[in-house]
Amino acid sequence: MEKVRLVLQAADPFSYAGLDSFLRSCPAVELLPAADRAGAQVLVFGCEQLTVDVVATLRRSAAQTGLPVVLVLREITESELLTAVDCRVVAVLPRAAVTTERLAHSVLAAANGGGVMPPNLVGELLKHIDRLQREVLAPNGLNASGLTSREVDVLRLMADGFDTGEIAGKLCYSERTVKNVIYGVTHRLKLRNRSHAVAYALRAGMI
Repeated sequence: MEKVRLVLQAADPFSYAGLDSFLRSCPAVELLPAADRAGAQVLVFGCEQLTVDVVATLRRSAAQTGLPVVLVLREITESELLTAVDCRVVAVLPRAAVTTERLAHSVLAAANGGGVMPPNLVGELLKHIDRLQREVLAPNGLNASGLTSREVDVLRLMADGFDTGEIAGKLCYSERTVKNVIYGVTHRLKLRNRSHAVAYALRAGMI
């Protein structure tokens, strides 16, 4: 099996030394030099807590490399978790619970597009998503996909092969309205054309 290539960074020497020891004993990963981020698939970051300086460092990493982050720290609050997720953190491991196996599992999940969170943090994320849906998306006519019900209806009919005129007839819209809906979706999501919009929506489970 091909090893997952990762880089390690920490806010303090103690965190770095501990994680370095765990990672070097894990046969499923390859620890790259800190400067070799271009060749890495995952960033493992260790710290005591999510300070302002740590957040700034993670934001820079997210902007420069976009690497998914496995964050190892002593503790994290709900509000800090949301900030961490915004910084490309996909896995959170409490320092006291770290083992070679758990760290390797988190790294492999991050490299494959997954994530690992303690159960209590998953619950907090779900609560936040529910609040976001009720307080932000729903009042603006959006759903969790970021699409309006009108956009979902149009995309579904496009996926079924109907042209603009047929979609307008089925939804009792003007053709101009249908074209505006399609333009709004493709422009907002930075998609090339109608086919790309349908493919994107299908892959993302939006329709």
